[in-house]
Amino acid sequence: MISIEKLCYRIGERIIFDEASAMIGKGQKVGLVGMNGSGKSTLFRMITGKLAADSGEIKGTENIKTVTQDQEIEDTDISLLDFVLKKDKEITSLQNKIAAETDPAKTAELYEQFNLLGGNSAEARAGSILSGLGFSHDDQGRKLSEFSGGWRVRASLAGTLFQRADLLLLDEPTNHLDLETTIWFADFVKKVNATTVIISHDRNILNDLCDRILSIENLKIESYGGNYDSFIKNKAVKREMLAAEAERYEKRREHLQSFVDRFRYKASKAKQAQARLKMLEKMGDAPEIPKEPSIRFDFPSPEALPPPLLTLSKVDAGYGDKTVLRNLNLRIDFDDRIAVIGANGNGKSTLAKVLNGTIKPGKGEIDGSAKLKIAYFAQHQIEFLDKTKTPFTVINGLMPKAKDSEIMAHLGRFGLGAGKADTLIGNLSGGEKARLQLAVITKDAPHILILDEPTNHLDIMSREALTEALNEYNGAVILITHDMNMIEMTADTLWLVENGGCRPFDGSIEDYKKMIIERNRENERKNAAKNVTIKKEPYKKTKSPPKNTINRIEKELEELTARKNELEERLSREYSNDIQTEYADVCAKINELEEKWLFLNGA
Repeated sequence: MISIEKLCYRIGERIIFDEASAMIGKGQKVGLVGMNGSGKSTLFRMITGKLAADSGEIKGTENIKTVTQDQEIEDTDISLLDFVLKKDKEITSLQNKIAAETDPAKTAELYEQFNLLGGNSAEARAGSILSGLGFSHDDQGRKLSEFSGGWRVRASLAGTLFQRADLLLLDEPTNHLDLETTIWFADFVKKVNATTVIISHDRNILNDLCDRILSIENLKIESYGGNYDSFIKNKAVKREMLAAEAERYEKRREHLQSFVDRFRYKASKAKQAQARLKMLEKMGDAPEIPKEPSIRFDFPSPEALPPPLLTLSKVDAGYGDKTVLRNLNLRIDFDDRIAVIGANGNGKSTLAKVLNGTIKPGKGEIDGSAKLKIAYFAQHQIEFLDKTKTPFTVINGLMPKAKDSEIMAHLGRFGLGAGKADTLIGNLSGGEKARLQLAVITKDAPHILILDEPTNHLDIMSREALTEALNEYNGAVILITHDMNMIEMTADTLWLVENGGCRPFDGSIEDYKKMIIERNRENERKNAAKNVTIKKEPYKKTKSPPKNTINRIEKELEELTARKNELEERLSREYSNDIQTEYADVCAKINELEEKWLFLNGA
């Protein structure tokens, strides 16, 4: 149990928490939500002891292992697999002791500890996590320095998930993931046997994982049971109750004030009027109804064009001599809402670039109206915005003939009103820069919007505002995103990119999610069934192995072999994840004990 008690914290003159309290139960999966800048990441740093409270305290973290994701990777010259394995310092320490030990009896004791901690399956576990996060088998042997920043963030997440934890703190863990790895991540964290607190702007993640929501509101931490959808409903009920209470307050106040106004100067009623004045004073202020901040997106409507907007016939496309996509036969119409799905590296972004004309086809034809306008958003574009300019000057440069009022109106479509229009881009948040980039690409009222991961810098409210705007937009939408809620709420067609092609997916996004989860679990079962050995040779050869150690190993081998036979017989009659998992563990243990027996017998 983690107890946050009357926490107060300020940065300069700005108050972050004012006597904020909350409880986190053992084993709970908790979502931590709140506006950007409300103090979510600050609370994480306080839980881990990196920040000290001005007053109040956090109890229950003293004797537990807390794991959180590293912001930076210091050593990039080691292999990806070694980076993850070294995150478990206990297993690494035991492995080194085993390699250095010369006494067979002490070696056996150390090895038992090693097995109890799961050391015999550590490499397979690390490999499975890396695979789930999109790394290939060959990637695992590459140095971290060979990977881009986004892939290093994935590596850091892999190291976090690999560690054994009592308390797991995850701050926006899916920001650099695609849809498929996000699905894997959610399925993995569900099975993690640790109290978990997750900061996320992904509504599907908060719904799928969480059984409690902590919401930072008005310098306090409010607690709500259930997932994010339940939180929204309960918060709405709470708001309605506050509104009703405020209405009763006003009616009561008006009633008392009316009596005072009528009778305060009438001698026979003066005492009663004075008493009611005192009651008015004691009533204090009306219950405050929290104001819900609003975010706006409003895409300009394009002029009508005859269908289809765009057709691709037998198109091959790629980079230089490398063909990524072959035989594309696709059609886009005005009312299309298409989500592009498929594993990372299969060519989703390549398809987006083919559709917007960035990549020319090596073969085949692309046809569209001469008046067709296509807008393309890619997550990296915001990095190239000129930080020395303001949103107003950027749009003014793109629309030189537009009046100031027209420029402000266009910026206003994306929530960049007077307060932000004249702010230097370098001082804007990531979400505000993303909204500015959307304003940039839609200045000409495009017929097709191609959005490649538009949500990475957007909070939940901004994502929901974007979802609503996409549904109201009159043109066609091509969407690539790891936000399943946005796909579910906007897309009516799914295009699956795999095996060098693109085809419609026959099913819903929920069907695709189930398919990915089952495929991942099948891969895990296959990997678990393989015999696993640790990387370093743990034993030193000695002349006189103890007889009792050999006898004990032989007895264990006999028992494990019998159990293996039982499990094989059961698997021939029925299939179950539990049986398959136990069978894989037994096979791994037999393999390790046989290795040990051979060594102790001088083989």
